[in-house]
Amino acid sequence: MEITEKNRLLEEIRSYGFTVLELALYLDTHPNDVKALRLYGAVSDKLKELQENYEQNYGPLTITGVNSGDGWTWINGPWPWE
Repeated sequence: MEITEKNRLLEEIRSYGFTVLELALYLDTHPNDVKALRLYGAVSDKLKELQENYEQNYGPLTITGVNSGDGWTWINGPWPWE
């Protein structure tokens, strides 16, 4: 697969998403770990930034990324297998 900006961005989103999930699971059992809480906040913010960047350039990642003010854009533009 050709490494494009789109693919690079998707890989970065996956990586940050995994980290957010792992930190959330850790915080379930260590809710007072201030360092982990700060890291969770920073990683979550970066993930949101990456997702917004992707959606502005390539379309919605999830159903919640659809801007319904522009119509139902979920069905537009190439599907992942195209």
